[in-house]
Amino acid sequence: MSNQEDRPDEIATGAATAPDRGWAAEILSPRDVPLGGPRAMRVRRTLPQRHRSLIGAWCFVDHYGPDDVADTGGMTVPPHPHTGLQTVSWLFTGEVEHRDSAGHHAMVRPGEVNLMTAGRGISHSEVSTRATTTLHGAQLWVALPDADRHTDPGFAHHVPTPVTGPGWEARVFLGSLLGDTSPVPTATPLLGAEVVLEQHTVLELDVDETFELGVLVDTGVVGVGGVGDGGIEAMAHELAYVPPGRSTLTLTSYGEPVRLLLLGGPPFGEPIVMWWNIVARTHEEVVEWRSRWQAQITDAGLVDGWFGIPVGDELPPIPAPPLPNARLKERR
Repeated sequence: MSNQEDRPDEIATGAATAPDRGWAAEILSPRDVPLGGPRAMRVRRTLPQRHRSLIGAWCFVDHYGPDDVADTGGMTVPPHPHTGLQTVSWLFTGEVEHRDSAGHHAMVRPGEVNLMTAGRGISHSEVSTRATTTLHGAQLWVALPDADRHTDPGFAHHVPTPVTGPGWEARVFLGSLLGDTSPVPTATPLLGAEVVLEQHTVLELDVDETFELGVLVDTGVVGVGGVGDGGIEAMAHELAYVPPGRSTLTLTSYGEPVRLLLLGGPPFGEPIVMWWNIVARTHEEVVEWRSRWQAQITDAGLVDGWFGIPVGDELPPIPAPPLPNARLKERR
């Protein structure tokens, strides 16, 4: 998915500090962002925020729906570029068609993860299918470390087998949890899982104490952490942040069922500059990659170049927004 804001925020981060061994959980509230024109679908964005840009290598969290496609028009995201990151697509309801310039043509369906590696540069498009009446899911980005961010573009697909227990069900699409491990390779250690809790359920998870964690609530209200242990409650559409330093994480549902995404990884530890669809390290890199994308856009549509052309896609490409007047800088 493209960040289609006309004036996207500059997001720059410094190297992470040492893990905080205290609880110090916090709630990140979403902001409403339109994808495209006046009738476009809207998403709830909880990452990045000005005071917190990453959770592990997770650098972008968009959550949308359930949307009636008859009202919103569904998802129509024409060809656009990415560099220095991976996109992770996860649906609860609906179907989205993915096409990219590395030659991949695939469907995004509920309970199936699609991971696209942009690496040195890729272009892709995402369009909800005609059969989709309700669209509901999340689009996530992962920053690639310096050693891997210039790799060739790639694509992976996985259908996780549900893991179940008393009052809960989980699908592990990245990393390891509850005895299940995803085969999808990642450049840094990551955790990504959908967890569903029936009402009045307590689920205690063994987690890597070096990971910082994010709990993105889709439906319901969930307690994150134990009573008397500095725990907090997160409501639907909020993202609860949990710092490193804990080997267990307790999730509690109350009078209604809960569905959430659990994301995590060790602090990224590298400064990044994220602007529009680009994850870079310097202002100059952003300028260069933006220029390369703009060079592919003509009155007739997209021509071949650094980012390539999504296979079989004839939609007009998305031009890059103007750069801010000030130089893009890292904030440490």
